[in-house]
Amino acid sequence: MKIQTKSKKVNKAWLNDHVSDPYVKQAQKEGYRSRAAYKLKEIDEELRLVKPGQVVVDLGAAPGAWSQYLRRRFAPKAAGVGGAAVGELNGTIIALDLLDFEPIEGVHFIQGDFEDEAVLRQLEAAVGDRPVDLVVSDMAPNLSGVEITDAARIEALVELAIDFSRQHLKPEGALVAKVFHGSGYTQLVEAFRKAFKKVKPIKPKASRDRSAETFLVGIGLK
Repeated sequence: MKIQTKSKKVNKAWLNDHVSDPYVKQAQKEGYRSRAAYKLKEIDEELRLVKPGQVVVDLGAAPGAWSQYLRRRFAPKAAGVGGAAVGELNGTIIALDLLDFEPIEGVHFIQGDFEDEAVLRQLEAAVGDRPVDLVVSDMAPNLSGVEITDAARIEALVELAIDFSRQHLKPEGALVAKVFHGSGYTQLVEAFRKAFKKVKPIKPKASRDRSAETFLVGIGLK
C-alpha cells in the first residue's frame, strides 16, 4: 500500500507540473506533439545547425515533435492548421523509432529498434548515397532504476548514434544526442571528443531542472 500511495503522489505531482508547464502550454498552442520540440529549438538557435535543403536523421523520433520542428525549419513560410508546416519540403527528414507515430507530411518514417541490424539496414537504405548533414537523437532506453545497468544501456545507444554519424555525416556535419548526467557521462563526452572536432554540452531551458538529461552536440568529424 505504501508503494502505491507513493506512486500516486509522484504521478499527481508530475501531472500538476505537466499541466502548469509553460512549454506544454506553448506546444499545445503551436501544434507541437510534445514540449521536446523546444529543446531542439533552443539547441538549433544557439548553434544554427538546421538549414533548409539538408538531409537530417531523427533517431528516437516518436511522438514526432523534433521532426515537426525540422519540418517547419525546412518550410518556414508554409503554415497550416496549428502552425504545422505543410506543402513542399526543402530538405529530407528520415525518422526512426521503436514506437509508431502519426505521419508527418514529407517525413520518411521507419518503425523499429535502432539496435536491430535489420532496422539499421533499412535506415541506411533510406539515406542511400546522400551524405547526412545532421543526426538528432532523443533516444532513451526503458530505465530499470539500476544505475549501472541504465548507464550501460544509455551508453550503448549513444555510441550507436556516434557510429552511424561517423559513417554517414558530411565532414562538417553534426550530431545532437540526449545523454544523462551520472554514471557513464564522462565516457560519453570522451567518445564524442574522439569523433568530433567540437563538442558542446547543452542543457536547454525546456529541459526540466530536476531532470538529469542534457544534450551533447558534436560538430565536424575528426
